[in-house]
Amino acid sequence: MSKGLVFAVEDEENIQQLIKYNLEANGYKVKTFDTGEKLLDECKTTVPDIFLLDVMLPGIDGFDVCRQLKQNVLTKTVPVIMLTAKSDEFDKVLGLELGADDYMTKPFSVRELVARVKAVFRRVSLSNQSDTDVLSYGNIKIDCSRREVIKDDKIVDLPFKEFELLKLLVMNKGKVLSRDMLLEKVWGYDYYGETRTVDVHIRYLRQKLENDDSNPVFIETIRGIGYRFNDKGANQ
Repeated sequence: MSKGLVFAVEDEENIQQLIKYNLEANGYKVKTFDTGEKLLDECKTTVPDIFLLDVMLPGIDGFDVCRQLKQNVLTKTVPVIMLTAKSDEFDKVLGLELGADDYMTKPFSVRELVARVKAVFRRVSLSNQSDTDVLSYGNIKIDCSRREVIKDDKIVDLPFKEFELLKLLVMNKGKVLSRDMLLEKVWGYDYYGETRTVDVHIRYLRQKLENDDSNPVFIETIRGIGYRFNDKGANQ
């Protein structure tokens, strides 16, 4: 029985086959593409459960593919893992800013790839089982069952990871959560010190939720440790 459908775009045939073989061996259904254009065209009729996007592609690159997927109402909530040969921090941050949920730097181990895909599916499954409560803090409402965040009666568009990060902070309101703990709980595996990932997502959450993201009242930075959701911010 298939665990889920994966769309993978990779122009190097040997890596493409490596991804397909190992994910299928672990119970996933995989469809591969050698260009971003072909993947986007397929999404007009079929939406997968997760995307694996190589950055360096002929034609439109993986960043542009990610951007278009996140702008499409049919695919914007589908998790994205970027595959890149570049280790430069700019490329990692750019992918996250475009809405990617994760990234892997080539060369990567097959074991790590499978672990990360499993982690994404596990988080999606747990999220679908979340409670139905609507949490309200001042002008912000968080509907866990509908996976919606509303500010001033307007829906705020949050990618999968941003919502999961916000939800974790809110469910532990008043408690200080370290960056390492946030990485473990939201990303589901050891990020080997890549706490910059948390900081990027926190910055974008603040831009969307705070009235003044340079002076946040809901999501507080606890210097040298991590972050805390301050429900008292509702009264400020």
